[in-house]
Amino acid sequence: MTGTRTKRGRERVVITGLGTVSPLGLDVASTWQALTQGRSGAAPITTFDTTGFPTRIAAAVKDFEPTRHMNLREARRLSPFVHFALAAAHEAVAQAGLNLSQEDPYRVGAEIGSAMGGASLVEEQRLVLEKQGVRHLNPTLIPAILINAAPCVVALQLGIKGPVNAAASACATGTISVGEASRKLAVGDADVMLAGGTEAVLTPLAVAGFARLGALSTRNDTPEKACAPFDAARDGTVLGEGASVLVLETLAHALRRDAPILAEVLGYCLTLDAYHLVAPDPSGEGAAHAMAGALREGEVAPAELDWICAHGTGTRINDSVETLAIKSVLGERAYGVPVSSDKAAVGHMVGAAGAISTVFAVQAMRTNCIPPTLNYETPDPECDLDYVPNVARQAAVRTVLVNCFGFGGQNGCLVVRKWDGQ
Repeated sequence: MTGTRTKRGRERVVITGLGTVSPLGLDVASTWQALTQGRSGAAPITTFDTTGFPTRIAAAVKDFEPTRHMNLREARRLSPFVHFALAAAHEAVAQAGLNLSQEDPYRVGAEIGSAMGGASLVEEQRLVLEKQGVRHLNPTLIPAILINAAPCVVALQLGIKGPVNAAASACATGTISVGEASRKLAVGDADVMLAGGTEAVLTPLAVAGFARLGALSTRNDTPEKACAPFDAARDGTVLGEGASVLVLETLAHALRRDAPILAEVLGYCLTLDAYHLVAPDPSGEGAAHAMAGALREGEVAPAELDWICAHGTGTRINDSVETLAIKSVLGERAYGVPVSSDKAAVGHMVGAAGAISTVFAVQAMRTNCIPPTLNYETPDPECDLDYVPNVARQAAVRTVLVNCFGFGGQNGCLVVRKWDGQ
């Protein structure tokens, strides 16, 4: 029988379900197909007037209908980031074959984070207040914009009563949510956790704010070519939106219910640069410590890595620092491991970025396909690794390192491995 505990005596943690709402599709299958076909979700912004904005493009979720997952009144009162999280959670639970009515609700939890929560509802309701007055405000405005609204609404609808929490760790939120959920399972706080990230920041203020930071590409005439991770001519990222949620379980629980085990979470590490509120430490030290820590916890040697799902935002400093950090951890092995970024395809989904990258890591294992880094044309001497340029690559994928780095200097890394029954 398969051992259900690690050498340290902790519960082993596996992934049994995936759910996604993204600029490429409203589920995992359509998103993955578009990603591996080399399509981009970036396009001109049409939901508000971008006249005078330096950046007028984004990767928006398309044709999403929240009333498929909640009634109309709830949909109107809740923020889009909650809508996305609920949809992704439903898909993940369905794939996992998880009947929550048969579970002890206090042994099921949710760790679903966001960087900016209900930013869109804040902007909308500020205009309502200004134009129509207090009596016309959404009466549930405050709870609807709180970051913990996402996991709490998911828990309310699904009857989850165990450890429910929302990480708020900027762009590293998604990996941190999955990592913290895996820790809760490993120490026995729950049997099942729904984990991931969600974001809906395609608002005038958010787009303008990111643009003022200099973080966004200004290639407005060619949105699908705008974000070019690791390319010498890269000039910034493209904002995206959506959500990804994964079902995590202890191996013992998954085996008891004969669950469809997809992968195992082997290692996780969280560090802080303590360098700058926005810029990463140019030495890459904090990022390297996070990668090395995740590998160490998972007892994974550099030679075992088959792919690095990079943070790869397409900003000048982020991509060069991530490359430096990878080389400092892997040494010469860095040149033999494919490294690719999904952000030219789905945009930078901020609090959901690490979660969707983890979904892609599992999909790569399931399909033996490494997704490409789109728009990579001109090599950069500071970015000299194998970035899987422009075309997906067929390859055996068993072990993946997922990187995610956020404002504030937060670095969250995960190591996941294909489930082979051992």
